Amino acid sequence: MKLPLDTHIWLWAMLEPDRLSDSVRKALASPENELWLSPLSVWEAMMLVERGRLKVDGPAAEWVEQMVQALPRREAPLTHAIAVASLQLTLPHQDLADRFLAATARLMGLALVTADERLLAASEYDVLANR
Repeated sequence: MKLPLDTHIWLWAMLEPDRLSDSVRKALASPENELWLSPLSVWEAMMLVERGRLKVDGPAAEWVEQMVQALPRREAPLTHAIAVASLQLTLPHQDLADRFLAATARLMGLALVTADERLLAASEYDVLANR
């Protein structure tokens, strides 16, 4: 299975793995699954550090790079088609990162790994729920 990770799932996997459900933990550890990380998740992590909502040791850019490198993953693309699709989704909110992650999952036929109830409620793409 190809699994793009919502930003919080990526950060929990790296920093707080106990917050992951058994099914998500197993899916992330399975060599049969391919993990994907969006550049928007990197941006979102940097914003969390900048706003003081995520504390890290050392410079934020170095820390994020270490977290990216620690996860065997593919980089999810940001394409024009994904940008257009991000605005065509029926989501109850306008969060930029969520819209791009959901559009990526939809257009590429991936199952978005998330605990975000707003993303789980949508039916336009596949999900793997962290419950």
